[in-house]
Amino acid sequence: MFHTPTLPELIVILAIIFLLFGASRLPEAGKALGEGIRNFKKALSGETEEEKKAKEVKAQELDKEEKKA
Repeated sequence: MFHTPTLPELIVILAIIFLLFGASRLPEAGKALGEGIRNFKKALSGETEEEKKAKEVKAQELDKEEKKA
């Protein structure tokens, strides 16, 4: 099926990327790629910030109840 790229293949790929984007635009492209991956992971998790906060509040309430008991 697919194989892991070897070092020479990675060097060729990086050289092509460098030629396409140039030295000045590489940091911008890397930043955009990182943000895209981060947003994709957030979308896959399906949890919003509000849901995470609600879970934290519930966990804290349960901890308080357990300490009282």
